[in-house]
Amino acid sequence: MNLKRISEAKLPTPWGDFLMIGFKELDKKQDHLALVLGDISTDAPVLSRIHSECLTGDALFSLRCDCGFQLKAAFKQICEEKRGLLIYHRQEGRNIGLLNKIRAYALQDQGADTVEANHQLGFSTDERDFTVCANIYKTLDVKTIRLLTNNPEKIKILKKEGINVVQRVSLIVESNPNNQDYLLTKKNKMGHFFKK
Repeated sequence: MNLKRISEAKLPTPWGDFLMIGFKELDKKQDHLALVLGDISTDAPVLSRIHSECLTGDALFSLRCDCGFQLKAAFKQICEEKRGLLIYHRQEGRNIGLLNKIRAYALQDQGADTVEANHQLGFSTDERDFTVCANIYKTLDVKTIRLLTNNPEKIKILKKEGINVVQRVSLIVESNPNNQDYLLTKKNKMGHFFKK
């Protein structure tokens, strides 16, 4: 396994107090986070979210996507259960990087959708590698999860990597005029679920 657990510290949030664990992906020199709430060492399925980094949505409050809204909703749902795990997956812009993401946004401003923009830049629809997330689950000895996601690809990859996903928990947030086309593209071209 090409993953090393580096350090941990408490992380108080508006929704609850988490244990933040830092991991390093050794070959890519990429850092990822696991935010743990409560006791996840029992056999009961763990409510979990894999949230891919989105600086514009998570930190800059962009209305172009649903990322920041999903992150807040995931924190809230995990804290309501008083137990869960949020993996902050550091693969910005579906792993094309921040600057290429801005280039993709510029193409979207000219009429391309998010998938077309990635293709015009020479990338596949989604460049992310979720196997590192499966390795984080394994390192934390979490084998059975209820996954907060609308993305069927995450479930498929995790199952292939030996993680038992017993339930998909919808993560539906309100749309706005700036992200309606983006959400339709995720549904129609990427197969994301938008029903509970």
